[in-house]
Order: sequence, then C-alpha cells, then structure tokens
Amino acid sequence: MLSLLVNSSRDMSKSSAKHHLNNGCFRNNTELSSSHTSIFNVLKWQLNRPKVPAIEQPIVDEDWHQLHVENPDSQLVWIGHATFLIQHLGLTMLTDPVFSDRASPVQFAGPKRTTQAAISIAELPHIDVVIVSHDHYDHLDRDSVLTLWQKQKDQPPMFVVPLKLGRWLSKLGIDNWVELDWWQTADYQGWTFTAVPVQHFSGRGIVQNNTLWAGWVMEAPAESEDEQGKRFFFAGDTGYSDDFNDIGKRFGEFDVSLIPIGAYEPRWFMRDVHVNPEEAVKIHLDVNSKFSVAMHWGSFILTDEPMDQPPKDLAQAKAKYQVPAGSFITVEHGEVLPLADIW
Repeated sequence: MLSLLVNSSRDMSKSSAKHHLNNGCFRNNTELSSSHTSIFNVLKWQLNRPKVPAIEQPIVDEDWHQLHVENPDSQLVWIGHATFLIQHLGLTMLTDPVFSDRASPVQFAGPKRTTQAAISIAELPHIDVVIVSHDHYDHLDRDSVLTLWQKQKDQPPMFVVPLKLGRWLSKLGIDNWVELDWWQTADYQGWTFTAVPVQHFSGRGIVQNNTLWAGWVMEAPAESEDEQGKRFFFAGDTGYSDDFNDIGKRFGEFDVSLIPIGAYEPRWFMRDVHVNPEEAVKIHLDVNSKFSVAMHWGSFILTDEPMDQPPKDLAQAKAKYQVPAGSFITVEHGEVLPLADIW
C-alpha cells in the first residue's frame, strides 16, 4: 500500500461502528430484506425470468486523440456499464474497470456484453487513479485490472478502494492502493477522495460482505482563489436509501454525478440493491447534483427489464419530478462529453 494522507475529516465517527460486524463483515446503514439473498428467492427469480432480447447499443466512433494530449480539456467518456474515463485539471480517472467480454470469474460463462467496451485498455491514456466501488464481477474485473497494471507498470495508477479490497489487489501483485472506510478521505495530487455509504453488498464467491462497498466523492482543487473546486460523485451500485440525503447534506452539491439507472427488475427481488430510474432521479435530487449522467445499463443483460427500457423510464421520472431534461442525461458508449459545456 502506498502511504497517503488518510483522515476522517468527514466525521466518520457518526457511522463507522454501525456497519462493521464482529465477524469482520459489513452491513448497510438500513437493514435489508432477504429478498436478494434467499436461495428460494434466487431460484424463484431464475425459474420465472423472461427472455430478454440482446440489444447492441451504438458506439461513437472516435480516434481518442483528444484523450492523449498534454493537459486535456475537462471531459468524460462512458466506456460502458459503470466504467467511465474522467479528465479534469490534469488528472485522469477510471471508474470500476471492466473491459472483458463477460462479467464473470471465467470468460466462457456468465453475463456477456451486448455492447463492447467503447475503448480498449490499449487505447486508454495514462490513468492516474482507478476508483472501485465494490468487488462484484460487473464492477471489478481481474483481467482488466491486471492488463491495466502491466500497461502502466513503470507509472502505475493509484487504486482507491473500499475497506478490505486492498488484499485482493495485493494478491495480484498490485501494491499501489489505498482503502477507505465510509466517510474516510485520502488526498492525492491535490484532490480529495471520500468513500461514502451506499446500499448494496459484496462478494466474489460464497462468502458475502467481507469487503466493503462504497460510493465515491472526488473533489478537485480550485482553479483560482475566488472559486471552489469541482466536485464529482460516483454512486457505484446501490439501492435507494437515506444515505443520499446524508451525502447531500454533508457536501452541499455536486457538479457532476454518475448514477445507475439499470438492472432493476423484478422489483421484489432487486429493490434493496439496485435503484430504478425513478429512484435514480431521487438520488440526483438528494445529492443536489447540478448535472448527472446515467450508467449501469445497456452493456450486459443482468436483470429482467428490456435493455432499452431504462432511458425511457428515466425520461418519465424526470417529467414526474420536474427535473430539466438536460440536467440528467444518457450518453452513448464512447461519447466524449466536454465538461466545459455543462459548467
């Protein structure tokens, strides 16, 4: 582990003990039902699942030159699912790196991409920071992490992860990481990274919740003395909870938020751990986001809603809550979004 300035300036003491269990596992701030963990319910869901047609989403054709220039403009690219490339003030960040064809421990079985990652690892610019929300296979892919590490071995990225995920990285030979508990912060190259509570779970096998899950707040340094630095929120994977009100109260507002809108049906099974588009809009409002981008849809068939349904439901939810259409958007895979256009 690389030594960084890690602190608890967000007053972690209010919630740190609550989500730590005596057996070394973690829990949510809100007690969940057993809907998504009961073997009976898992079988009930699997035996009654509809056939969801695969829909390949369009991929924007780019040469990616603009990502490799010195001091690139502030911009964001949706690579697919929960993987984003973010560039701002000379720092290049990558969220939840999954570039493989399947979200699975093996590449011959498991959820297969219906839309390829918009950028390959070989096409990526130098990555300074990799942000990981949790260890599920559609958010943390072993092959992707190793390939990225090998590509940048001389100048490795800093991996910013929730508690107890550092050991997983160390077993891969990756030693450039910092792990944080909820409300802990780490300072790196002038930025401040804070792990925040979201409602989900973890596990890459039979044992569940022995690593933490988190959303992430990324605060950039101010560009001048008379203005505040930009603030980003990456929600990771989550059900809807009061955590987002708490995040909004503690941070005030966000310039850009990345919020999941997919993998939500059937609700009786997914409600606790995956928001639907209406709940995504509530998150947008709770955290006081000036501008939000949808994620966690259109790349894999993970649940029962049609693959093109999340954007339709998002549009209805924005109308219901009178959220301006342009303040919470969907983008195409590979679309470069200049952040100066929204600030």
